[in-house]
Amino acid sequence: MIADSSTEGRLGRALASLRGLAVGDALGSQFFVPANYPLLKRRELPPHQWQWTDDTEMACSVVSVLAAHRRIDQDELARSFAEHHDFDRGYGPAVNRLLRQVREGGDWRELASALFKGQGSWGNGAAMRIAPLGAWYADDPEQATHQAEISAYPTHQHREAVVGAMAVAAAAALAADPAGPPSPEALLDGVVALVPRSAVGAGLRRARDMLDYGDAGTVAAVLGCGRRTSAHDTVPFALWSAARSLGDYEKAFWGTAQVGGDVDTTCAIVGGVIASGQAGAPPATWVEATESLPDWVPGAAYGAATGGA
Repeated sequence: MIADSSTEGRLGRALASLRGLAVGDALGSQFFVPANYPLLKRRELPPHQWQWTDDTEMACSVVSVLAAHRRIDQDELARSFAEHHDFDRGYGPAVNRLLRQVREGGDWRELASALFKGQGSWGNGAAMRIAPLGAWYADDPEQATHQAEISAYPTHQHREAVVGAMAVAAAAALAADPAGPPSPEALLDGVVALVPRSAVGAGLRRARDMLDYGDAGTVAAVLGCGRRTSAHDTVPFALWSAARSLGDYEKAFWGTAQVGGDVDTTCAIVGGVIASGQAGAPPATWVEATESLPDWVPGAAYGAATGGA
């Protein structure tokens, strides 16, 4: 089956993925609070309302630009990132500075390329925000990776950060297959086939080989779980976790969160990928406990009222 390629169909999928991303991000971020550590071990929910972080704020810009332009316009994406940048959402220092400078009239091309002595950032920020784009392009996973590549550059120009974004977008596109979620093997094989050779790609191949491992902690020890906040330390484990729980948001969340690391980001990636599929919506009570999406996101109010589908 081919996914609906109408604008309405694309936006509906993107909003569903965005909702899943926001819940994973917001709930995951609660487990950086020491008082909530015991709750994570017991898989118990913390008090709400849960506030989302920069992961969701940037993903909202991705969806807004897609809704307005039907593709990624880099200048518009950089402008939206800068316009909606809330310092208190937990951005890294380099991106905080870059977005402030963009607001002040700086050229994102020069600013992003100059980061880290001209290497560009290899952080996981381009990957954490991109699952809704993959859902948008569920009818064309190859185009999803192309648009994800374009979307990374306003903030992340290192090859690994770019490939990380491509991989997450590919996973979300494949997970949104209207025929139902692919097998774990098919998902990771599909992603590996769509991304260039890289450290992220090597991690994904290792993740594919570890699908029969039952202990997520062991897998995270090998693949990384975002403790270094790099794309290649984050994306392979997140997609391993998503692949093993397609169609079961709650299982995917707890399995991802309990290994620790950059929990809001790994759970945002996993949540966005899982929720791209029709059977992967987060529990309604979790959605209700999560801060609402901002009203500048097209269709956000409708998505909240209807589950985003």
